[in-house]
Amino acid sequence: MTAPVDTSDPKQLGADTDGTQFMTFHDLAYDAGKTVFQRKAQPVGQGREGELLEVAMGPQHPSTHGVFRMDVVLDGETVVKLKPVFGYLHRNHEKIAENTSYLGSMPYTDRLDYFCSLTNNWAYALSVEKLAGLQVPERAEYIRLITAELTRVLNHTCLAGFLLQDMGALGTPLMYAFREREKILDLIESLTGARMMCNYMRFGGCRCDLPAGWLDEAKKVVAEYPKFLDEFDALLSGNEILMARTQGVGKLSAELAISAGITGPMLRASGVDYDLRKVDNYGLYSRYPFRVPLGSHGDVYDRYMIRMLEMRESLKILEPALKDIPEGPVVDPKAKLRGFRPKPGEAYGRIESPKGELGFYLISDGSPNPYRYRVRPPSLINLTILEDMCLGQTVADAIVTLGSVDIVLGEVDR
Repeated sequence: MTAPVDTSDPKQLGADTDGTQFMTFHDLAYDAGKTVFQRKAQPVGQGREGELLEVAMGPQHPSTHGVFRMDVVLDGETVVKLKPVFGYLHRNHEKIAENTSYLGSMPYTDRLDYFCSLTNNWAYALSVEKLAGLQVPERAEYIRLITAELTRVLNHTCLAGFLLQDMGALGTPLMYAFREREKILDLIESLTGARMMCNYMRFGGCRCDLPAGWLDEAKKVVAEYPKFLDEFDALLSGNEILMARTQGVGKLSAELAISAGITGPMLRASGVDYDLRKVDNYGLYSRYPFRVPLGSHGDVYDRYMIRMLEMRESLKILEPALKDIPEGPVVDPKAKLRGFRPKPGEAYGRIESPKGELGFYLISDGSPNPYRYRVRPPSLINLTILEDMCLGQTVADAIVTLGSVDIVLGEVDR
């Protein structure tokens, strides 16, 4: 469904003025005869004799999505203070990159958001290509777009499974999600030789061409995926327990989201129309019309639904792209892999990764290594407003709210 765009409305930043580029699901999810569960923040001081309890949640892995800790102060079961603690997985990624050749840093980008290594590769390659003025062949652009959207589908599928696991739906939703994830991982493995640490993109293109039969297998996976989404939707989206646990929980206002620099599904769930695939028109996204799903409540349910709808839009991009991909080279013949020394300058390359804006800022001094190398990781930025979303909620809701942020600690800590 579509809605008109008010270009003066900050909630619709980046919207196309023809009014056909985004959609909301308020009618679908909240008003279609289903119960709306309203949550109210609990007043502080209603615990037993007003006692406060400080709990360290983490850094064990279950429910914290990695080695991450939340120092939570509770009044009864109500969160009155929450401090996220990062750094347990810090690996000095950026300083290592400043002492490594440009190409030598490509495998390290795989280890940031290790669910989405191909989009990590693309963001880094895009930054270096801006720095060096390299052109990417059309076939390589198609491969990048296809692998990026497959990665988006993979990421959002897993997020839905993990979120239900956090709510206590043990087993079935996550196993359904992993069953479908395996199909995409098989495609990625046959293309790159690895399931997660792909090291596939190169400056000016891709490392190798598609193997024989890969496009046919990809078309089959894409054609069958809507059936799984229908099954998942029927199982989860209207489930009364899921709605009770997510509607009105972990609310994030559009104003706070913009102020804090939140991006990706988190931002769009709060009603802000901002997607770098539309704003920057990088790659070949301008060739394929797709809609940007928007929420209207900014709660956990909206964030879940945004990802479910984004998967369907990704499939709409993938289906024609797999048919349109031309023959040709997959790397710019002018690109030098050895002795690569871009001219002095600076560049910032960014993409719409599955979790939000992923950017790489590089400064070249003409040497084989970057003089400065910095990453803008969406997982870290999106975590900064965790306390704002959790205050007044129960401790059980804090776990669900964290799960809806969709973090990977390799990207948070680097």
